[in-house]
Amino acid sequence: MGRLLKRGDFLAAARGKRASTSLFTLQAVARATGAGELPRVGLTVSRKAGGAVERNRMRRRLRQAVRQIAPVSARPGHDYVIIARHQVLGAPFPTLVNELKSAFRRVHQVKSG
Repeated sequence: MGRLLKRGDFLAAARGKRASTSLFTLQAVARATGAGELPRVGLTVSRKAGGAVERNRMRRRLRQAVRQIAPVSARPGHDYVIIARHQVLGAPFPTLVNELKSAFRRVHQVKSG
């Protein structure tokens, strides 16, 4: 897994598909550079979510959940941004992992119409 670090990458992901849950919003976009590259993930936790200690705890919990499911759920050549909500702190970890799995499934779901 790679990390998103540049503002432009975060903005590009914001224009992609999104899946919202009660704990976070997942944004996903396929990179134009090719499908053979590792997926990259960026985390966003606004000041509205709490103080620095709480925001760092949210990031740690989300990073660990991503480490567990990304090898199966994340696709090569995609960028993902997770925008955390304050509820991430109080949610049981298995619930967090399950919601993240569900969000990954929804952003990669092909809509037939």
